[in-house]
Amino acid sequence: MINAAWLLIAIPLASAALLLLAGRKADTWGHWLGVFASAASFILGAGLLLALLGRDAGDRVHDVHLFDWITAGDLVLHAGLRVDPLSVTFVLLVTFVGSLIHLYSVAYMSHDTDRRRFFAYLNLFVAAMLILVLADSYLLLFVGWEGVGLASYLLIGFWNHVPTYATAAKKAFIMNRVADVGMIVALGALFSVFGALDFASIETSAATGGASEGMMTLIGLMLLVAACGKSAQFPLQAWLGDAMAGPTPVSALIHAATMVTAGVYLIVRSGPIYDQAPMALLAVAIIGAITLLFGAIVGCAKDDIKKALAASTMSQIGYMMLAAGLGPIGYAFAIFHLITHGFFKAGMFLGAGSVMHGMNDDVDMRRFGGLSRYMKITWITFGFGWLAILGVPPFSGFWSKDKIIEAAFSAGHGEGWQPWVFGMVALFGAGLTAFYMSRLFFMTFHGKARWNSTGADGQPERHPHESPVLMVVPMVVLAAGSAFLGLILAAGGRFATWLEPSTGHAEHHDPVLPIPVIIAATLIVVAVGVVIAWRQYVLAQVPAIPPVGSPLTRAARRDLYQDDVNEAVFMRPGQYATRALVYADKKALDNSITGAAGLLGLLGLGLRRLQNGYVRTYAAFILIGLVALLVAAAVLWN
Repeated sequence: MINAAWLLIAIPLASAALLLLAGRKADTWGHWLGVFASAASFILGAGLLLALLGRDAGDRVHDVHLFDWITAGDLVLHAGLRVDPLSVTFVLLVTFVGSLIHLYSVAYMSHDTDRRRFFAYLNLFVAAMLILVLADSYLLLFVGWEGVGLASYLLIGFWNHVPTYATAAKKAFIMNRVADVGMIVALGALFSVFGALDFASIETSAATGGASEGMMTLIGLMLLVAACGKSAQFPLQAWLGDAMAGPTPVSALIHAATMVTAGVYLIVRSGPIYDQAPMALLAVAIIGAITLLFGAIVGCAKDDIKKALAASTMSQIGYMMLAAGLGPIGYAFAIFHLITHGFFKAGMFLGAGSVMHGMNDDVDMRRFGGLSRYMKITWITFGFGWLAILGVPPFSGFWSKDKIIEAAFSAGHGEGWQPWVFGMVALFGAGLTAFYMSRLFFMTFHGKARWNSTGADGQPERHPHESPVLMVVPMVVLAAGSAFLGLILAAGGRFATWLEPSTGHAEHHDPVLPIPVIIAATLIVVAVGVVIAWRQYVLAQVPAIPPVGSPLTRAARRDLYQDDVNEAVFMRPGQYATRALVYADKKALDNSITGAAGLLGLLGLGLRRLQNGYVRTYAAFILIGLVALLVAAAVLWN
């Protein structure tokens, strides 16, 4: 079973190729092929899980050689797969949640004439993500890394006939290519230090001190740059909100189970490097802490339901990065929260798509309200995701996110400034999460209906109704995961034990506050956030036009001016430099070449006058030349 792991990638990749090559002939059945391809990969992934569970913990890491990839003299780079608890965990998340999103898309995209192409891109996305998480080397991981970048570009810009959607796709693609510079530098540094790029060789060499701490720090920081781009972490997070331009199932796939989780995977997979680079590890935690607050603040001011969820994703990935930055104690918690987040965030994105389906594709929450009476299944399933992300027991987020908060209070082995700073940031972030997610939930499903079914408000007519069964079933399944998955995985610490062969054994350190105090404080700040949101968006009237708000609110609406900063620091200087170079090229280089050509032209005109065709003129020149030679000879003779 382990040796057949390559089929996990081959099936969705072959399906994508077939759907793209078949053309319009596959329009009637291509979407079902896409669903079955993703489901088949899930079945194979479940088989891998059973194969590993049947082995001892020490025999759960397997590198499967596929073929020799690059051969140059003594250099031989092979392509292979690593089948271990970490990769199999990601395989199951990607394929299970991905299959549900595929099924949902059958109904959601039913009226799109290019549905076959859409499913081809979805399959390509799944295949690329599986390459990324199953690769046994950084080089092959980079292939999957670029593959999800390409697939995300194709999916975000799927409706590229709309200029803003095409621009959003290009923005995501370019920002991720900027981050990829970090990955390329890290690959070069790894190869120069270790002479290899496969995980097994690097883990062995790193553990035996095969590189200096300075070099390991450089590699760790460059990997962090790459992770910041892919996982939309500060300061490379500006593309995430614009990525909502794609169809809603794309948002669920990118923000829940695949692309944005790749950065967290990279950090955890690179644990042997970060264990030897404490400063790089601290940088990971700091970036995560900044981003979790950044995303939460932005989410508090967004009225677009999908962009509010995107800001939430940014913040929750920040929690995972903070956990990963805590080292071995946090690796398992980061992946634990990643798994539960994959379920409840995918469920909420699909719920947002269901709301859009019933509200004529409207996304403005200020024109929603009272939808719980018309879309009860969507309301209940979305509510499960809402309770999970708030961390209300016994929902999944309580078991995963609260573990990160507890670990944050024990950062730095519970000594110095780190536990207090990281712990308080994580705690405050939980309160902000409760407020902005409750704001989203209440503005959408509760309070007075703010939509007009007759269209008299100048907007298209809206007749809210429940979605078809193919959209409802995935939402119900994801809601069940939001409710129970965290408890199942947390029981007896089984998930952390399962990951130990991949993440190593972590030493326990007591937090600076007793765990019951941390749990109580978390639940209190969550309750406060919910109450404030209830008073402001249910008891009070929600204005159709957003109020001016405070300077912080206005900044949050503009994503804390992230695009303005990027334009001022990077884009405008680049434009000015380009214009200056073009000016210099035209005025200096072009003019010098044009001037030289003009001078030669004038010289040619002068010489042309000497070639007039008169024999007497040529005879005169011969005479003058003869006289000049005689004079020169006489001078030299004397």
